[in-house]
Amino acid sequence: MERQLVVFELGDENFGVDISAVESIIKMQELTKVPHAPGFVEGVTNLRGIVLPVIDLRKRFGMPKDEGTKDTRIVVTNVDNVKVGMIVDSVSEVLTIPENVVEATPPMISSIDTAFITGIAKLDNRLIILLDLSKVLSSKEQNSLQALPEGKK
Repeated sequence: MERQLVVFELGDENFGVDISAVESIIKMQELTKVPHAPGFVEGVTNLRGIVLPVIDLRKRFGMPKDEGTKDTRIVVTNVDNVKVGMIVDSVSEVLTIPENVVEATPPMISSIDTAFITGIAKLDNRLIILLDLSKVLSSKEQNSLQALPEGKK
């Protein structure tokens, strides 16, 4: 059995998400701030006529803020019928990995705050942290994203 992943970087770390959860990858674009939006929401953008809420994964994971570069991307995902853009430092590749290179998350880092980590893929010279996008945002947070103003389709 194999998994196909979209691999992206945040800081010095590599993260992988199942390719089936990724709709598209777009260049960083101007975001419109939304008053009283949850703290993890950077703003919204117009994506092909749809208002897309965009979150900063660095902020979500408690990492230091980054100003962004020409490689910064928005990974457009559809999780539990909620379309969300996630800002990442760069997207490096689409990778097919065998199931046997995936190890369970070590108990030391398993907590309520890391419930979205499903495992760690050990490749030759690097580790890729595997994420379950449906758990990156709690259901309450997903509901608050759905409550943001909707765009015309």
